Amino acid sequence: MSGQAGEVKSESVLTVLLAGLMNLAIAVAKLVAGVLSGSAAMVSEAAHSAADTVTEIMLYLALRNSAKRPDEAHPFGYGSTAYMWAALAAAFTFVAGGLFSITHGFHSISGGGEADFLVSYVVLAVSFVLEAVSFARTIAQLRSESRHWNVRPRRFLKHTPDTSLKAVFLEDLAALVGLLLAAAGLALTEATGDPLYDGGASILIGVLLLVVAVLLGHANLSLLIGRSLPPRFREAVRAELAAGDEIAAVQELLTLQLGPTSVLVAARIDYRDSADGAAIEAASRAAEARLRERYPQITYVFLSPWGDADLTPR
Repeated sequence: MSGQAGEVKSESVLTVLLAGLMNLAIAVAKLVAGVLSGSAAMVSEAAHSAADTVTEIMLYLALRNSAKRPDEAHPFGYGSTAYMWAALAAAFTFVAGGLFSITHGFHSISGGGEADFLVSYVVLAVSFVLEAVSFARTIAQLRSESRHWNVRPRRFLKHTPDTSLKAVFLEDLAALVGLLLAAAGLALTEATGDPLYDGGASILIGVLLLVVAVLLGHANLSLLIGRSLPPRFREAVRAELAAGDEIAAVQELLTLQLGPTSVLVAARIDYRDSADGAAIEAASRAAEARLRERYPQITYVFLSPWGDADLTPR
């Protein structure tokens, strides 16, 4: 795969690797703080960051496996494996982290507060800086790719088939919000002596992670089942096909997202009455070439003359 599609793949791998390294560093910092301060909460936070690191490992595997070349057994490639791994990451890592945080919150409410608030504040501050670095990298990639498609970053994030980018974005955002919630809970607990605030913050963090898990799980399952291109992209493909000299109209258009950087396009074309067999063949080749040049992620194009069997399953 080449062109923009290849660049997106490289950028996504770099974003996932950076996020994974940041989460690993944060997990180590929280673990050290937990051991030194005797804080069970910080040790739990270390486990949560370690779970985030596992998520990045799964996303990295998703990107690597989806890049395998097509073979006889899998003629359309392995792109959908990215969605399988990402769905597993959402189901196991985020949900496990969310349930753990909620359980730990209730335990903190009944079991008391922190042993050393200062150490916890320092680690939370360092964690926030590291998460912000990872988040800034993700934002930079998001803006770059949205500019390429001439759409707003929010719209691009909603429709992008690169679910690893979406996962890292939501994970980093949830981590930053979670750190603020944790700091607020610790401050209120320190000021009042009531562990309710610390435990309540942990519960809110768990709910936040569960929301992220649902959003990512839905996005990946939708793509794993088989999702068409967004309406704006489909219309752009239709217009590109209809621009051919011998093409009168595009009567039917089907698109399928095979993977983060692989798309299948199938269409029934109404060629002009004056076009003979040679002209139809030349027009089809020209249309396919235009599509591949403008949209490098379109890897498979199947064009059928109007009047052949209907493309839509009955």
